[in-house]
Amino acid sequence: MIKLTARQEQILALIRDAINNTGFPPTRAEIAQELGFRSANAAEEHLQALARKGAIEISPGTSRGIRLLDRPEDGIRKRFAPSQMMLPHPELMQFSLPLIGRVAAGSPILAEEHISANYQVDPSLFSAKPDYLLKVRGMSMRDAGILDGDLLAVKKADSAKDGQIVVARLDDEVTVKRFRRAGNAIELLPENPEFKTIRVEPGQHEFALEGLAVGLLRAWG
Repeated sequence: MIKLTARQEQILALIRDAINNTGFPPTRAEIAQELGFRSANAAEEHLQALARKGAIEISPGTSRGIRLLDRPEDGIRKRFAPSQMMLPHPELMQFSLPLIGRVAAGSPILAEEHISANYQVDPSLFSAKPDYLLKVRGMSMRDAGILDGDLLAVKKADSAKDGQIVVARLDDEVTVKRFRRAGNAIELLPENPEFKTIRVEPGQHEFALEGLAVGLLRAWG
C-alpha cells in the first residue's frame, strides 16, 4: 500500500479521471488550475513526490508524460511493481505505428500514399493502443499541450464523448480538436483563443470521426 497525503490522492484521482475521460493525463497548468495552486511549479512538486513514492512515472520527452503505476482494481488499490509482473520479451515491448503526413481529400486516412514513415514505439506511453501517428500541423491545440510538429497517437473510432480530443475529417480537411455535442450539432473546440470553434450542423458538411487521441510524442532537439 502506498501512503499518500490527501492532496496527493486528490492529484492522483485527477490524473486518472483525465486519462479515462480524454485519453490524456493533465498538464501541470491544468492541475494547478483545477486544485487552486498559484503556479504550475506547485503541481510539478506534487507530481515529483508521487513519482518518488512509485504512484506515477514521469516520462521525459513526451508531452503530458505521466503514467499511472498505482491503479484501483476490483475495489482494491494495488501497486504494480516490476517484481510483481511478468515482463514481456523485449521484442514485444514495442510495436510499429505508421506516421500519417498530409491527407489527400476523399481518401482513407490510412491509405498507403499518406504513410510517410513507421515508428517503433513503447505501448506503455499511451492510454490505449493506437492505430497510427498523425503529424500535428498548426497551433490550434496549443493550450492542451499539442504543438505544431508533434506526433499525435490516434486510436481509430467513429464515436466520441464530450471533452475527448479527436481527429475529425471536415469536408476535405483533417483536424485535431476537442469534441462536444450541442443539440443536433457537433462543435470542434480549439485549445487556443486565437482560433474559433467549428460548429457542424447536420447536413452542412461532410463530417466523420477518424479517431481518438490516446497520447503524444514530441521530438526534443
